[in-house]
Amino acid sequence: MMHIVTVVGARPQFIKVAAVSRVLRGTPGVRETLLHTEQHYDANLSDIFFDELEIPPPDYRLGIRSGSHGAQTGRMLEAIETVLLDEKPDWVLVYGDTNSTLAGAVAAAKLHIPVAHVEAGLRSFNRRMPEEINRILTDHCSDLLFAPTDAAVANLEREGVAAGRVHCVGDVMYDASVYFGGKAERTSVIREELDLEPQGYVLATIHRAENTDDSRRLRAIAAGLAAVARQLPVVLPLHPRTRAALQREGIYETYAASLRMIDPVGYLDMTMLEKSARLIVTDSGGVQKESFFHGVPCVTLRDETEWVELVEAGWNCLAPPGTSQAVAECILDALHTAPSAEERPSLYGGGRAAERIARFLRARA
Repeated sequence: MMHIVTVVGARPQFIKVAAVSRVLRGTPGVRETLLHTEQHYDANLSDIFFDELEIPPPDYRLGIRSGSHGAQTGRMLEAIETVLLDEKPDWVLVYGDTNSTLAGAVAAAKLHIPVAHVEAGLRSFNRRMPEEINRILTDHCSDLLFAPTDAAVANLEREGVAAGRVHCVGDVMYDASVYFGGKAERTSVIREELDLEPQGYVLATIHRAENTDDSRRLRAIAAGLAAVARQLPVVLPLHPRTRAALQREGIYETYAASLRMIDPVGYLDMTMLEKSARLIVTDSGGVQKESFFHGVPCVTLRDETEWVELVEAGWNCLAPPGTSQAVAECILDALHTAPSAEERPSLYGGGRAAERIARFLRARA
C-alpha cells in the first residue's frame, strides 16, 4: 500500500487537492493522509472549501496561521516534520507556491522522503515575489514535477531539472472547473442575492502582498476600480489582508461607498460570479486561469504573470498598478476589446490531469 501525505494550507490548494484527492482515493493500493497547515484559517477561506469540494476532513490541522514569512514557514517546517516522522509516508505531495508548499517540500526532503510537486515549473521571473522563491526551491527539492503547461516544462529544462522527473500533465484546476462547474450552476444563488445581471458587472480580487502592502499600488488599484464602477458595478470579495490594508490606509470607507465589497465566498459562489462577469480583474494566479476556463477576459494587476500563455493568447492583459488612471484605462479598454469564448485555445489539458498524476505516483510504488 502506497502511503501519501498531502500538504495544503491555502485556498488555491484546496481547489487543486479536491481534484487530485478524489482520484487518489479511488486508486487501488493508495492511502492518503491529508495535512492542513491552516495558513488560511478563516472559515470563508478554508472550511467552506472542504465542505463544497467534497474534500475529507484533514487528518492533521497544524494551527499555524499568520506570521512573517520566516516565522510562519519555520513553524510549519517543525510541525510537518513531526507528522512525517510519525506517519513515515512513501511520498509527500505539495501544491503550488505558498509557504505551506515550501515547508512541506523541505521537511520531506530533509527526511529523505520523495516529494511530488503539483503545478511545477511556473515562473514569473520576479524574485521579489515570495511565491517565486517558494516555486523555485520546491521544484528543486522535488523528485516528481507535475507541470501544467509546456512553458512550465521549458522553464524546468532551462534550470537543469532532469527530464525524467518532469511530466506535463495539464492543470488540475481545470479538472476542478469541469467537475464542479455543474454543481455551482445548480446550487449557487450568489448572483440573485447580490442582484447582479449576467455580464452586468466587473469581478475583482486583490490579495497579493506586492499590492496590499505597497501604499501607492493599493491606492492606485482602489481608485482605478472606483473609476470603473462609475460605468459598471465592481464586485470585490474582500480578502482579510486587503480589508486590513484599506483600513490601515484610512480609505476603506471611501471605497466601500463605490465598490460592491463583500466577504470572501466559497468555490461554488466564486465560480458563478466568475462565469457571469463581463470582465475579471485580479492579482491571483488561480483566478487568471479560472476566468479563461469560463470564457471571461481578465486584467491582471501585476507587473508580470507566471501564466504567460494567457497573455500571448489575448485572454489576459497585464496592468501594472502604477496610477489609478492606468488601472482604469486598461480595464475599460479590455471591456471593449476582449476575444469571444469561441476563440479560446486548448491550453490546460482535457480535465484529466489528476488521473495522470495518480498514474505516475502509482507507478512509483
